This record gives sequence, C-alpha cells and structure tokens, in this order.
Amino acid sequence: MTKSKATKAAAPEQSPRPFVVDQRDGECASVAKARAFLKPDFRHSLAVTQIQKPYLGQIDNAPDIADYSDAIGDIGRQAASGDLAFVSRMLAAQAVTLDNVFAEMVRRMALNMGEYLEPTEIYARIALKAQANSRATLEALAKMHQPREQTVRHVHVNEGGQAVIADQFHHHTGGHENGQSTDQPHAPGNGAAGSGPALPGSNPLGNGVPIPCRARKRPVSNARRQG
Repeated sequence: MTKSKATKAAAPEQSPRPFVVDQRDGECASVAKARAFLKPDFRHSLAVTQIQKPYLGQIDNAPDIADYSDAIGDIGRQAASGDLAFVSRMLAAQAVTLDNVFAEMVRRMALNMGEYLEPTEIYARIALKAQANSRATLEALAKMHQPREQTVRHVHVNEGGQAVIADQFHHHTGGHENGQSTDQPHAPGNGAAGSGPALPGSNPLGNGVPIPCRARKRPVSNARRQG
C-alpha cells in the first residue's frame, strides 16, 4: 500500500495593482503618462521596488510600484505641509546605520592591522567616511530642531553725515521688535537701535575752506524732527 503525499496548493500569484494616471481635460494620454512618470513619487518608487524585490518579492501581498508611489507621495505631501517627523526619523536612522558601518569597518581594520596593510587602509578609509557622514547627519538633525537666529543690521544716517549701525538678533519664535521709524528720528540715545558707536562721516574734520553759499546746510525735513 502506497501512501500518497499531500501536495500543497500553490498560492495564486497576485497581479500588480494598476497604476492610475490623472489625465486632464483635452490632454493626450501619452502626455498624461509622461507627466505622471516624471514625478518624484513614480521615479523613486521604481528604485525602491528594485531594491526591495530580492527581500520582499516573495512574501504574500508584496507591495508593487503603485503602492510604493502612493507611500512616497504621502510622505512628500507631509513634508511640503511642514510636517518633518518622517525626515527627523529618517535622519536619525541613517545616523545609526552609518555609525554601525563605522564600528564594523573599525573591527575589520583591527583584524588586518599589523599583517595586511592594504586591507587595513581600505577599512580605515571607509570607517572615517562613515563617521564623517554620521556626524553630518546628526548635525542636520540637530539643526532641524534648533531655533533659527537671524541678524538684522540697521543703518541710521544722522545730521552731519554720521551713521549708526545697530545689530539685532531675532529668533523664529519671537525676539525683540524693531523701533518704529517715527520714534527714532535721531538714532543716538534712542534705545537699542542707537546704542552703537557713531561712525565718522566722509570728512570728519569739516570743510577747510569757506563753503559756497549754494553748499550751505539745508534744513532738516519734517519727517526727521521730533515733536
């Protein structure tokens, strides 16, 4: 009596989901496809599909190009709206991965050190590159979460041709407000905007010869007077 081996039925192969293309009114179908295929969502989904296929291609309900395109598109829209949570997580993960590459290359370098000079140098170069890129990634991540500081320079020209330069620092969350121009007709003695030292004019010693009548001092306009 022979025993028959039970054969496991093969799971039906899943057909890829159709890639939907938005076609505008009066637009040729080929132009609509070209416009869709040039979007970052589609181009990067092609690369991700090829990269993940050896690892995820055999699992049930494996994602296809359309799935990756939708996921990348959602991430891009979140970043465009100002939500940088995914960017922050991605940079942190990249920094950790690069640090692991650094540690592994240092381990291999130590194994070859003293006997095989060429592999030691190769592993050392890769380790230093991974370290530098990990540090740069962490710096980019820290910069994302630090308040940005901006320097605003004001130049006030007073009577007599002298200028006062005042620097103010502003943070993206607030900061000191600039004084109104109507409140500071004369820069010296008017708060932060006039606290800097006065700079000499083009001729601090004045005129050495009699001034012609046509070059006499002109009256100050009403906009620069107080009261």
